[in-house]
Amino acid sequence: MQWMGDMLAAVYDARDTQTLLEEVKAAARRLGFDYCAYGLRTPLPVTKPRIVMLSNYSRSWCDHYHANGYLLLDPTVRHCQRSMQPVVWGDEIFADAPQLWDEARQAGLRHGWAQSCLEGSKGGGMLTLARSGEGIGACELRAHETRMRWLANVAHQGFSRLLSDSWQPQPQSPLSEREREVLRWAADGKTLNEVADILTLSIETVKFHTRNAGAKLGAANRTAAVARAALLGLLA
Repeated sequence: MQWMGDMLAAVYDARDTQTLLEEVKAAARRLGFDYCAYGLRTPLPVTKPRIVMLSNYSRSWCDHYHANGYLLLDPTVRHCQRSMQPVVWGDEIFADAPQLWDEARQAGLRHGWAQSCLEGSKGGGMLTLARSGEGIGACELRAHETRMRWLANVAHQGFSRLLSDSWQPQPQSPLSEREREVLRWAADGKTLNEVADILTLSIETVKFHTRNAGAKLGAANRTAAVARAALLGLLA
């Protein structure tokens, strides 16, 4: 799919975090969001992991968020530290942080979606897409969440490459031709069932090769494996 390739190319070409943030911001706007924020937590040093936060939020909101220690209270951050399932902002998720929720909405951050890309030793990244206008409904998620998930994973690979010494430049062992093949079809947007039909394999066999590729690449899921393999030039 063209949009997947375009985002990969933009991430691959970025040579600094600000350039990459501008690309992610542009992609977020195409998806209907005014704001984007990315946070990276490195697994080392264990006693004081490095945390990097980048966004196009207003400076006043960033300063306020930091001054009030909201990173430790933010329920979306807590969710994303333990799950890679996306979370949509709402009264329920912010039930234990009403002041943060009220102040975020006053700052124009009324509706949001976030997903993490977790890695070993409690490291990983988190992408948030937010806006001040319409809420995020089920129809929008059905139409766009695949792209939102892809953006989260590709952005994480790109920012990790630029910010983290732990980003692996090469897989632990070479990908087999079959592993590259299943990832190539995944990069074209094919589901596991569709890949199985195309390659005349069982779905369990496709899952097996996908898991092996992910393990070699140090990727936590299929989307992350495709993103990392593509950025490493392994799918050509």
